Amino acid sequence: MYDTILIATDGSDSADRATDHALDLASTFDADLHALYVVDTRRYGGSMVTDADTVTADLEERGRELLDDIASRADVGVTTVLRSGRPSQLIGEYADEIDADLLVIGNRGLSSGGEIGSTAERVVRYVDRPVITA
Repeated sequence: MYDTILIATDGSDSADRATDHALDLASTFDADLHALYVVDTRRYGGSMVTDADTVTADLEERGRELLDDIASRADVGVTTVLRSGRPSQLIGEYADEIDADLLVIGNRGLSSGGEIGSTAERVVRYVDRPVITA
């Protein structure tokens, strides 16, 4: 049913739940799994903070750690990708690039309250592929 699954993570609790779900699905369907972390440059760009390079480097390091964790937990091969830009846009673009059959994302990010987060909402609304949120 699913040949290529994309998990997008930001390290939030809901992204961890989504990761568990994506790992189970990839194992069940013996699917190719792609894990994506996007450094949100809109939030941490040069005009927003005085030491943007340090902040970006720290976020990239955190992203690599999250992606490595996903790869270490998987019992299928995982392609890990780190990008910088607007998360919802890059998630959609990467899903198109790999022709993902399914996207799995957390329903709330690190800064979201009790409702669906803005990135998850944009992905669900504008990406023309099945999306599971957790």
